[in-house]
Amino acid sequence: MGETGLYASELVFGTWRFGRETAQGNLETDRETARDLLDAYADAGGRFIDTADVYGRGKSETWIGDWLEERDREDFVLASKVYWPTDEGPNYRGLNRKHLRRQIDSILDRLGTDYLDVLYVHRWDDATPARELMRTLTGLVDDGRVHYLGASTMRPNAWKVARANELARERGWEPFSLTQPRYNLVDREIEGDYLEFCREQGLAVFPWSPLAQGFLTGKYTREGDLPDDATASDSAGWEDRYLTPDNFDALDVLRAVAEEVDASLPQVALAYHLHHPDITAPIVGARTVDQLEENLGAADVSLSADQFERLSAAGAEAGAGAN
Repeated sequence: MGETGLYASELVFGTWRFGRETAQGNLETDRETARDLLDAYADAGGRFIDTADVYGRGKSETWIGDWLEERDREDFVLASKVYWPTDEGPNYRGLNRKHLRRQIDSILDRLGTDYLDVLYVHRWDDATPARELMRTLTGLVDDGRVHYLGASTMRPNAWKVARANELARERGWEPFSLTQPRYNLVDREIEGDYLEFCREQGLAVFPWSPLAQGFLTGKYTREGDLPDDATASDSAGWEDRYLTPDNFDALDVLRAVAEEVDASLPQVALAYHLHHPDITAPIVGARTVDQLEENLGAADVSLSADQFERLSAAGAEAGAGAN
């Protein structure tokens, strides 16, 4: 994990579906399925579990904590996040000291553990000065409730991480050691300054949405017919972002490489991350054990330099069109 000395699994298991209700009121992953997924991940050798205080309105952390009661907590790296509103009122959101300190206690209580391996800021809070944020986060590290700090983001904002880390190092505080941006073959906004900054600063990079919210699984067609299980397409703007000619061109290249290496489209899309020199490990999610086991198979997929470059080039064209 960057320059921390801590090791991560090749694939991180993301639990944002645990307890999540869709816009239609359907539960994406119930408690029993969540336990089955965690069992499958751990049995395959997975040791890095990613969650957040708002996933399933706290159910994700609670279910993980219940599952850990039958496991050795020390075998796992646990990451959670803070930022989004958790209750009514202006101080139940953001990255102010009051909210951070309250939430870390709630997170640890739900997970049934004394410490988090990683605490991410889920998004940036421009209302909270970097000085207050980094001083508060350092306090959580100093008292042993958090080991490492990370920054999750929707947009490539390396300058905010750089500013916060520069301030932290000047004051002898704990800097961010990890980043968690969106990145996949067709979402390429972090390429350039963001990835270059992470590389030069030794920051670990754990991308979310490595399958572009299901687009890179191949279940969507140019004709625009949506499959019955297309829950991602419920999101506002999803179709405009992903169902584009350039993205389908990139999908065709992904499909061709998948045929060459005898692997599924999701496996090759994830293998692209595993072969990427600037990526530490992608965060995978799944609704079923079969989906998860298919994703975990990406660790066994080998891409040649030519195949990696073809994927990278095709995705870059799609990403340029989206941006």
